[in-house]
Amino acid sequence: MKRILMALVAGLMLAGLTPAADGKKLVLHWHGQSFFDLETSGGTKIVFDPHAIEVFARPMLKADIICVSHFHDDHTQIQVVQNYEKAKKLIGLKGTGKKVDWNDALFKAEKIKDVSVRTVGTYHDEVQGMERGKNATFVVEADGLRIVHLGDVGHVLSKDQVDKIGPVDVLLIPVGGVYTLNGIEAKRVVEQLKPKMYIVPMHFGTKNFDEVLPVDGFLEEFKKDQIEKKTTNELVIMTDYKPKEPKVVVLHWAAKQ
Repeated sequence: MKRILMALVAGLMLAGLTPAADGKKLVLHWHGQSFFDLETSGGTKIVFDPHAIEVFARPMLKADIICVSHFHDDHTQIQVVQNYEKAKKLIGLKGTGKKVDWNDALFKAEKIKDVSVRTVGTYHDEVQGMERGKNATFVVEADGLRIVHLGDVGHVLSKDQVDKIGPVDVLLIPVGGVYTLNGIEAKRVVEQLKPKMYIVPMHFGTKNFDEVLPVDGFLEEFKKDQIEKKTTNELVIMTDYKPKEPKVVVLHWAAKQ
């Protein structure tokens, strides 16, 4: 038995993993486009950019916090959250399109239960919001980790934006082009932010929704053994997971394919 345990530990170390001893876990679910829910080890539930697109079905969710990065219809459907009236709503941009005043729109940090949330201003396009308006990046700190949701960012980041975002453990990044970063641009942003644990692509085309490009162009930039394709929409994030390089996890939009 002792030899089996030693072999198991050695295998985990070779894979770039450490055994979960006192590590906590967070659970992330993807619901298509930029719609995620994240649950901390303490049970706090955060929803990002909820939509009501029929082809992705409509999950039955509850949340303590709802984060909205910008005012486009596929990011603002807070009513899909069952208790949305009671949930804390963090609207990254308090206005619409070009009329957003970032002095009022962005907030430095807000503490809710065991979660701290702040925003960093970005744009929905490469011309400082002149085409599609402004966008808020959400930086969430929970269980000692920093999870960053980039919303519909449409440009490579400036040094100032990278500095304001800071260290990243889990990065949720759009890769489908057309309205946001494409695969090549997204890889450049990954190189800028250097996430330590996971890179989770979002806002890409699927078999049931092809208005944007598929994830393939983004994945071409990574080694095959760095990529994991899930058959469900769930990623369990162990806080003591310390890979040698970040894992790129492609989630399916539904619980079962």
